Amino acid sequence: MEKRLLALHYFFPVPKNRLNRLYEIDPNLENFHTYTAEILSKILKITSLKATRLKANLLENSHTPYEVLYKQYKITPIPFSNPLYPEHLLKLIDPPAVLYMKGDPTILSHKFKVAIIGSRKATTYSRDAMSLIVPPLVKNNTVIVSGLAKGADTLAHEAAIAYGGKTIAVLGHGLFHLYPKENSHLASEISQNHVLITEYPPYVKPERWTFPMRNRIISGLSDAVVVTESAIKSGTMITVEHALENGKDVYAVPGPVTSDLSAGPNRLIDEGAQPLWNGFQIVESLVFMH
Repeated sequence: MEKRLLALHYFFPVPKNRLNRLYEIDPNLENFHTYTAEILSKILKITSLKATRLKANLLENSHTPYEVLYKQYKITPIPFSNPLYPEHLLKLIDPPAVLYMKGDPTILSHKFKVAIIGSRKATTYSRDAMSLIVPPLVKNNTVIVSGLAKGADTLAHEAAIAYGGKTIAVLGHGLFHLYPKENSHLASEISQNHVLITEYPPYVKPERWTFPMRNRIISGLSDAVVVTESAIKSGTMITVEHALENGKDVYAVPGPVTSDLSAGPNRLIDEGAQPLWNGFQIVESLVFMH
C-alpha cells in the first residue's frame, strides 16, 4: 500500500484528508489505477482536466520504483501509515499524507519537541533570548523544531546545534531545492546529523503558498511553541494560530515596547500566552504534560 501511495503522492501531493474518500472506497489503493479520469475527478474532487493528467502520469510511471530513487538521494519517504510517522501530526485536520526526510529518523520519535519561531528580521535580542531558553531544553533531550527561514528560525537551529542538541527543520518545498540559499551549509549539517523534513515530493519548488502550509507541521510536531520576536501580522502568528487550535502551549519572549518586533510576543502575552525568559519554565511543563 505504501508504494502505491508514494506513486499517487508524487503526482498529487495533497494532505491526507484530501485522500480520505479514496481510502474509504479502496483501503489498500489496489484499484485506484483502474479508475477512469471521470471517477478520479469525483473521488478526489478535482477538475476533469487534472484527473485526466493524473491518470496519464500514473499510467506512464506505473513501474517507477520511487522508493529506490529516493534511496539514491538519501531521502526517506514516510507515509502516514509508517511507524516512523510522528503520531502528533495525525491529530491535525489535514495531516501530511507523506513526509520526505533526510537525516536521522530516530529524532522524530524523541519524547519532547519544542518549536522556536519568530521574525525573518530577528535581532540579537532573539539570539540572546535563545541563549537562556535553548540550553535547558537541550539538557533535557528536547528537540528544537523550526522552519529554516532567515532570522529567528536560523538562530533556533544554530542554537540547538551549538548547545549539543538535536533539531528538525520543516521545509516549505521539496528536498531537491533549498530556500533561502544562504542556509545551504546549515541545511547540509541538519540533513546529515539532524532532520530535514517536508510534505512535498523532491521536485516541488518553494512557492508563496507552501510556507503557510508548512507552518502547521512545525506546530503539529511540537509540544509547545516559543515566539521570540515577531510583528503582529506575520507568518509566525499563523503558526501560533495552528498551535492554539491544536491545544499546544504557547510561550512568548516579552520585549521592549519600543520594538516593532516585540509587538507580536507582547500581544500574545496580553492574550494569555506564557511569558518566557528561561528554558526551565518549559521543561517543567513538558514533564508535567507527559
